[in-house]
Amino acid sequence: MLRLTPPNNLKFIQATNLDVIYGGSEANVAVSLAQMGAEAGYVTRVPNNDLGKSALNELRKYGVDTGPSVFGGDRLGVYFLEMGAGSRGSKIIYDRANSGMASLQKGMIDWEKVFVGATWFHWSGITTAVSPSAADATLEAVLRAKKMGLTVSCDLNHRANLWQYGKHPNEIMPELLKNCDVMLGDGDTIDLYFNLKGADYAEVFDKTFKAFPNLTHIAMTARKAHNATHNTYKGFLHNGTTLFESKEYDIADILDRIGSGDAFMAGLIFQLFQKGAPQYSVEFATAAATLKHYVHGDYNLSSLSEVESLMKGNTGGRVSR
Repeated sequence: MLRLTPPNNLKFIQATNLDVIYGGSEANVAVSLAQMGAEAGYVTRVPNNDLGKSALNELRKYGVDTGPSVFGGDRLGVYFLEMGAGSRGSKIIYDRANSGMASLQKGMIDWEKVFVGATWFHWSGITTAVSPSAADATLEAVLRAKKMGLTVSCDLNHRANLWQYGKHPNEIMPELLKNCDVMLGDGDTIDLYFNLKGADYAEVFDKTFKAFPNLTHIAMTARKAHNATHNTYKGFLHNGTTLFESKEYDIADILDRIGSGDAFMAGLIFQLFQKGAPQYSVEFATAAATLKHYVHGDYNLSSLSEVESLMKGNTGGRVSR
């Protein structure tokens, strides 16, 4: 996707120019994984024009393989971001109609070819919200990934402004989730998508595992927004038997929180792929997400050593020489 943002925290109504950034949920995860040293590929459908090619070039610049992606569609999806500051929250306007992903249909991507040699497939609920055909293509990919023995993860990522094609998420998402191994989501979204409500985190986890027995891990994050530029943040991970909780980070003077959930997801995938201990995995994912708040743009460009350094309590007060 193309992200257009007024510079210097200006409101839309004030802007005379917009900063150009490329991103998107699954793309953010792929870039973050590549910065940590993992081999990451990205599969999408973009228009065969300069914007589509620039979006793929941006991913390749950060070490992501875009070879399996295909060209098609009238345009590249766009979202406009007005960055919040202090007591003024951020705003997002989506413009994705007729984009390459919105017009993606089953059969346009050869998933069997894409998944040769792959071990993990990650998708986002944002993709399923774009259009019914994109949701169908996502299910096609998930089913093929499972058939070929890949681990499948998803971030529920509810975006109310995108679910506009006449179907409720609970008509789409359950069939997808029952074929997933790892899920990231919050309690409200789990209730909205799957009609599962709990009095606390433990009950939500328990009900979700029972409803979707194929899941091996469920993760959540808890954010408290004091204002747009000062949040607290922590993570939770349940492996089916035990609930693990990370330390809580106080994140002041936020530069850009967009993509922080994707940074958490990437950190979690990185650790679970390596069979990391659950406590370490959730601590690592939360530290990665915390660092993303201090990186401009959608991508978390923090390295493995930088995440590990924050986990050890090094909060960036000294210059690394």
